Amino acid sequence: MGDLLAPWHLIVLLVIVLVIFGPSKLGDVGGALGKAIRDFKKAMNDNDEAARPIQKAAEPAPAPSPSAPADNNPVKPA
Repeated sequence: MGDLLAPWHLIVLLVIVLVIFGPSKLGDVGGALGKAIRDFKKAMNDNDEAARPIQKAAEPAPAPSPSAPADNNPVKPA
């Protein structure tokens, strides 16, 4: 079995689409497809921007570094 998306196949597919839709309708279909892709990308970017504050709030704060070593066994005065 040969390559499914060979250049010859793409040319035949383009001719069939052109015959079915016609040149004027093909421009409308291309414009609608382009608008759909732009709307999809915009929605994905809006979704990413909305999720960023949630991700920042979910991140734990870094532990403060002590300036002097901690004494775990304090000596009680007698």
